[in-house]
Amino acid sequence: MKSQTAETKDLIEKKLLNLPLIDVKAFVEKNVSPYYGDDSFLEGPTQRTTTLWQICLEAMLEERYKGGCLAIDTETISSITSHKPGYINKDLELIVGLQTDELLKRAMKPFGGIRVVEGAVAERGLEVAEEVKNVFKHTSDHNNGVFSAYDDEIKQYRSLGILTGLPDNYARGRIIGDYRRLALYGADELIRAKKNDLKAVNGVLNEHKIRLREEITSQIKALKDMIVLGNSYGLELNRPATSAKEAIQWLYMAYLAAVKEQDGAAMSLGNVSNFIDIYIEKDLAKGLITESEAQELVDQFVMKLRMVRHLRPGAYDEIFGGDPTWVTEAIGGQFNDGRTKVTKTSFRFLQTLYNLGASPEPNLTVLWSKDLPEGFKKFCGKVSIDTSSIQYENDDLMRKTRGSDDYGIACCVSYQELGKRIQFFGARTNLPKTLLMALNEGREEISGKKVLQDISVLEGEYLEYEAVMENFKKSMSQIAEVYSRAMNIIHYMHDRHYYEKAQMALIDSDPGIDMAYGAAGISIIADSLSAIKYAKVKPVRNEDGLTVDFIVEGDYPKFGNDNDKVDEIAAYITKFFSEELAKYACYKNARPTLSLLTITSNVMYGKKTGTTPDGRKEGEAFAPGANPMHGRDTDGAVAALSSVAKLDYRDALDGISNTFSIIPKSLGSSREDQIENLNRLLDGYFELGAHHLNVNVLDRDTLMDAYKNPENYPQLTIRVSGYAVNFTRLSKAHQLEVITRTFHESL
Repeated sequence: MKSQTAETKDLIEKKLLNLPLIDVKAFVEKNVSPYYGDDSFLEGPTQRTTTLWQICLEAMLEERYKGGCLAIDTETISSITSHKPGYINKDLELIVGLQTDELLKRAMKPFGGIRVVEGAVAERGLEVAEEVKNVFKHTSDHNNGVFSAYDDEIKQYRSLGILTGLPDNYARGRIIGDYRRLALYGADELIRAKKNDLKAVNGVLNEHKIRLREEITSQIKALKDMIVLGNSYGLELNRPATSAKEAIQWLYMAYLAAVKEQDGAAMSLGNVSNFIDIYIEKDLAKGLITESEAQELVDQFVMKLRMVRHLRPGAYDEIFGGDPTWVTEAIGGQFNDGRTKVTKTSFRFLQTLYNLGASPEPNLTVLWSKDLPEGFKKFCGKVSIDTSSIQYENDDLMRKTRGSDDYGIACCVSYQELGKRIQFFGARTNLPKTLLMALNEGREEISGKKVLQDISVLEGEYLEYEAVMENFKKSMSQIAEVYSRAMNIIHYMHDRHYYEKAQMALIDSDPGIDMAYGAAGISIIADSLSAIKYAKVKPVRNEDGLTVDFIVEGDYPKFGNDNDKVDEIAAYITKFFSEELAKYACYKNARPTLSLLTITSNVMYGKKTGTTPDGRKEGEAFAPGANPMHGRDTDGAVAALSSVAKLDYRDALDGISNTFSIIPKSLGSSREDQIENLNRLLDGYFELGAHHLNVNVLDRDTLMDAYKNPENYPQLTIRVSGYAVNFTRLSKAHQLEVITRTFHESL
């Protein structure tokens, strides 16, 4: 039986006029030019591009010398229209626009949390202007709103690291505006459609309708502000784009409006390459541009995306190392009608990794299908081997499971239908800590504080599998309820105090929503429970009866070696926890989803977690995402991939992150063999039903040298956990954790 909110939503959806008016998907399907050739048409950088990029490189070097932050505007609250136009070099720029009036100058967005902004500014030896502080004497912000509503139980879970990385003191992100809409329709038409939507929300007003009317009104204001932003650069954003240059510029201005207003944890781009290609191919056919000029437009667009910066406190880097922005662009994939979505601009985007050098941003994500054109597959393999800058997701799996072929990737690995659905990001539960509480009668393993209720005392000298599993499931159930409560508060307060009106102006007015829960440490859980079941595990308790260590007698199957005994445990726990979370109603009638993803938080999680029954010691980092623990996947690359592939995507619809490192010679002695073997590996992995793969093709020695001599590796890029990062921008602790991961020396 539907809830009142769901019934109201259904009625509104029937009346909203947005769907038949705004249909980018149909435009792309009708006009796209699939490309089945190879990379031989590609062009290198123009002199104009090279000169501009050199200015950026010098600014980024100065930024690094200044501790990672070049400058901050401490006087201005950032908004779509808050800053004067900014340029790298106006005479050389084809695509214009910066977040502030100067390259790499960061802006304050205090409606996410004024105290957070004050702390981030103070860490750089500066102070927020008094007039900005005075604003928050008369209003509240997202961070204060959340903590005013949190109960003591949620606060305890957060402080003890049971629920980790919650977006309560940073912006949530994970919402992808359909930035193509501004280029295709122009702001005037989008405003007209939103005004029609506003008229459709009428009659007897309940809470849902009232909130929706307010939100649409704010979206209309954002669209009007985009026109003002465009005017400041001499751009007529009120009308549709009419050329390739304008299409890219309009699209970038829509994205720029979003990042001027929001500093969300992930400000993804969507799936724009095949949209842009339509305009490029049209101009090429008319002789208005050359291939070199087409590549130059893409290079300059990507250059601007690489220059996006947000103001972050140092504590943020513990969760998300390397100062990422996750400007995630999905490339390739297939249409549901069987045609490929690969275009020449798919190649052009990847070519930027040569023309501008390797980079973590934008977070280039290839939607992999067995049916992708062979020329594109080979080029992807070449780029992966040369740069380690791209990741892969299973397009066949996501289209089949989620339905639409018009989607982007939110943040790292998460499917999001463009313009139709959004996502509420929710960080993750520390599953190893949950297991330790199950072994300690509900007490947190480091402080000894009582957290969970009705957790049985485990008798006997050795841990008994069935008793442990019963306690663990009970523990996960209790945590799921608290997690749900926290998430509902966070996203209610974010909408109230820090609503993403620019992004939402480019999305259907009453979209579907996924609640993006997460879990960390699945491989530790699998190995720990496997040790208890197949070996003998003796808990070592202190004088308070708290388990502080374990003695493991005998061997046990370890996750990452294609052994069903342990792999099935990982799959079962994922399914169980996902089903527990699904029991609780979500704010705005969102659909619960789960990810197995840690970002670089696996280091911070480990610091907050005691010794676990698998032999991992207190403070030791977790494996990233759904990866096997470091060094335990001893049976080769294929076996490690096979274990992760057994995790069912339907139980973790927010994504299953797997970060894979292999030394080049393991793939073959020649470049041709390496590319062919990598492509075969990807085909085989995804045909097993796996969801995601980061690919690093490099030697451990390279990373060690970069660790010791960072000045020699200014653009060394690696995939870490659902995203790429400049290795030298990671903390030393994060760098060492990456270095200790498994580097496969055989298939």
